[in-house]
Parts: sequence; structure tokens; C-alpha cells
Amino acid sequence: MNTFSKLFSPVLVLSCLLASSVSLASEKISQSLSADDVTNISVDNHSGLIKVVGWNKDNVSLEGTLDDKAEGLIFERRGAQIFIEVEYPNVERWSSSGSELIIHAPKELRVTLSGISSDINVSNLHGGVEAKTVSGNIEATDITGNIELSSISGDITSLDLNGKISLSAISGDIKDQNSNGRLQLQSVSGEVELTSKAPEVYVNNVSGDVELNLAEVIELRASTVSGDIETKLSLADKGLIKSSSVSGELVFEFQNNIDASFRLVSNVGGDIVNKLTNDKAERPKYGPGAKLSFQVGDGNATVSANSVSGRIKVLAK
Repeated sequence: MNTFSKLFSPVLVLSCLLASSVSLASEKISQSLSADDVTNISVDNHSGLIKVVGWNKDNVSLEGTLDDKAEGLIFERRGAQIFIEVEYPNVERWSSSGSELIIHAPKELRVTLSGISSDINVSNLHGGVEAKTVSGNIEATDITGNIELSSISGDITSLDLNGKISLSAISGDIKDQNSNGRLQLQSVSGEVELTSKAPEVYVNNVSGDVELNLAEVIELRASTVSGDIETKLSLADKGLIKSSSVSGELVFEFQNNIDASFRLVSNVGGDIVNKLTNDKAERPKYGPGAKLSFQVGDGNATVSANSVSGRIKVLAK
């Protein structure tokens, strides 16, 4: 056999392939730390998956797989905090296939999560959650406390949140169901769909459409640039609605026994449609715009809506 044949013999080639497959295989993770006197957990995994599930045990369990391009894994306690971080060489950070971290932790702990392209999944956590990712999706179920979920291009899906809640997305969609407490939503171009029992709701939107299905509301503040906001709600006694739009449409559907005073203003060319009473919008003799002020019942609550060129519509169920 000549030298070339020896170098590339089938046995040698197979050996090289096996060695390569071993070096590229993802490393399995299975570790645990005591959570005695621990108050919060911080997790950083720039790509892949972060999943945190609350449980009643007094330890933190970490399982999953470590990306083959990762340099190492930090899983340690520092005082009252537990830190979990996947370490990458800088040159590899943007080409990684990702690590999968599955964490079980005492459900009363505060959890802080961050990633770049990581998907984040959290459930049964009642000490508050802060989760931020760039292009990953976020799913949150049965979370209470101070809650902050933020993604730039990923979607946010949440169920049964309760507390002081902030949901923010740039181009991703937001879908929240059965939340309660104080709710703040921020969206740029994504769609927002909300079914909530929260008595305080604050919505800031640019171009995406917003659909709000609310229970009894004490305060609602909603603004949009070119997106439409459609709201169904029951306005509480002495409740307050303040809403504004540039070119987007504002629609409010109230309970049948609504008791409120209304001030609706269109500054340029938007229509004002009143389906609650027979009052009609007034238009100036010269120049654009329209305004309508009227009262239903004793006028205990207050509704104020202002638009540049978008339509404003109020009606009852």
C-alpha cells in the first residue's frame, strides 16, 4: 500500500469522524445547589433556551445541555444569590447553536434572566421575574410579584400574571391572558392582544394594532401613533380613561350602564362617532377638526380621547 492509501485508509477516516463527533457533542448538565437563605437567581445564556420552573424544594437544580462552543458554565452561590452563566469566547458568541438550561428553583425566589437569541420559559414563580432577550420568544405562566418581560423581535405570551406587570416588545407580538394588578404594555410594530382583569392598564403603541378585553377598570391610559386601539371594558365608578392617537382609530365599548362624562376631540379630519347618546360632534365654521362633550348618567367617571386624524368611536355592549 502506498503512502497516500495509508493516510486515507477507511479505518483512519472512520477514527477521525468518530473523534470529530465526540468533540462536537453537547455536554450534558446535571447539578444542584442548596437554596438556604438565597433570595434571588440570575441566569445568563446568550442563545438556546432558559426554562425556569418553581417548586417547593429548598434547592436549585440545573439540567440540560451545554453548547459545544461554550467555554464553560458558572453555577455558584455568592451570598444570597445564585448565578448561572454560560461562558462563550467572544469570537463565537454570534454563531452559537445555543445551550439548553432547565432550572427548578424555590418558587418564592426572585428570578432575573437575560439572553440574546435565547427563548425564555418561566412558570410557577412568585417572587417576581425580570426576563430580557433580543430575538428570542418569552412564555410566562403563573407568575406573581414585580414582573418585567422584554423582547425586541421575539413574541411575548403570558398567562395568569399578577402584580406590577411590564410587557415590552419592538417588532414582536404580545398576547396576555388573565392578568391582574397594574399592567403596562409597550409595543412598536407588533400586535397586542390582551384579556385582563387588571384595574390599572397603561398602553403605549406606535404602529401595531391593539385589542384590549378588560374587566372593571379604574384607570386606562392608551396612546398610539398609526395603530388602532380597540377596547372592551367596564369603567368603574370614578374611573378614568385618557387616550390619544395621531392617525390610528380609537374604539371604546362600555358596559350598558356606563356613568361618565365624555370629552372627545379630533384636531384635523377624524370622525367622532357617538353610539351612547344622541349628542353630535361640533365642527368649527372655518378650519378642520371636531369635538364632542356629553354626559351619561351622573358623569361619575371621566373619558377623554384626542386624535389628530384618526376616528374616535364610543358605544355600549
